[in-house]
Amino acid sequence: MPSHQARAAPLFAKAPAGPLPISCPAPYQEPMNPEDIVVLPELKAYIDPLTPEEHDALERSILAEGCRDALVLWGNILVDGHNRFGICHKHGLPFQTVQNTRFQNMEDVQLWMIDQHLGRRSVSEFQRGVLALRKREIIAERRAAAAAAVVAAKAEAAQAPEQAPWEGDTDPVVAQALASVPKVPEDALDTREALARAARLTAAQVKAIETIHQNAAPEVVAAVKSGELSLNAAAVVATLPVEEQKSAAAGGAQELKQAAKRVRDSKKKPKADAAATEADGTAGPESTAAPDATKLQQRVAELEAENERLRQQVKALQDLLAEQG
Repeated sequence: MPSHQARAAPLFAKAPAGPLPISCPAPYQEPMNPEDIVVLPELKAYIDPLTPEEHDALERSILAEGCRDALVLWGNILVDGHNRFGICHKHGLPFQTVQNTRFQNMEDVQLWMIDQHLGRRSVSEFQRGVLALRKREIIAERRAAAAAAVVAAKAEAAQAPEQAPWEGDTDPVVAQALASVPKVPEDALDTREALARAARLTAAQVKAIETIHQNAAPEVVAAVKSGELSLNAAAVVATLPVEEQKSAAAGGAQELKQAAKRVRDSKKKPKADAAATEADGTAGPESTAAPDATKLQQRVAELEAENERLRQQVKALQDLLAEQG
């Protein structure tokens, strides 16, 4: 349980008939005093807020039909239902809560939130891509931690007095090391294709979202979220220096689109010039090799980053995934 919990919420109501949702295994609870619920700003902001129109529609629905879905808690911490909680609190309406007892730490909460929202139709393509990237980061960190724990445990065991061999396929040293770190999800999301499947996107969309997520100025990201700028155009604008991105964003959606067009045109011109030069038979080795060298350097950087993630897995996790079964 988290340290934020001041006291356990009392259970008054019986669980509803039928099986409970798999993701929310604990019994439903009687409406809690809103003052007993802890709203963490970092969790509230972890998922993009509803648009004003979406929030108004939710408020009308709750006022007409009540809060039909229970809020998900971890102890007293609100995990899912921030908008419903705010609306119910505002109008003094009752609500139910449900405990998710599977969370062991805040990363577990974040992974659960990501999976919940990846499956919701109301979440935009950009937000789904960002959530999938966040999940990949958490998984990569956990895999690295698991690998480090196993390597350290094996090194320590090698220096200890020789012990009798274990029975079965489970190395107790490995099992104990894995038990000391957070569980590693099976879906590694190591490739763009895997990310695309998780986020219900294409690999090209994932590539664009990666570029935006890593390089775009906040103003460009805001334009994407508002629907003023497409993923492809935003990814092109994100290749510009940040100050140029901000300057274009200050001119509005049309200026951002024009900036994307200028970048695309500037990339087409060298190709056209190179083709014309080659047709004249005057192309030198440096002029023809430069574009290829740039592409190769970019590809090498991508492969090195991917190889580092894979190396962390292969080094100590080939025999670890079976241990977590």
